[in-house]
Amino acid sequence: MDELTDEFNLIGRIVRDSNNEVLIKRGTYWNVDVLDIRWFNNDKPSRKGIRLNAEEAKILYEILRREFNEEKDILGKN
Repeated sequence: MDELTDEFNLIGRIVRDSNNEVLIKRGTYWNVDVLDIRWFNNDKPSRKGIRLNAEEAKILYEILRREFNEEKDILGKN
């Protein structure tokens, strides 16, 4: 996954513990604007993740926004 290091910009990070984190990166892959959400273990990318084109990322955003709106907390409880 060398293409993630030079052509992608880190836009977010979710730290689970001292060894594991999710990195959210945005960039271009094969001339397509993409969003890459991937687990890293000791700063090495794993195969666990998802890469979405811009349109797919917008759909995911709308789904997450709908599910985690201001009326619900992060666990889905009112």
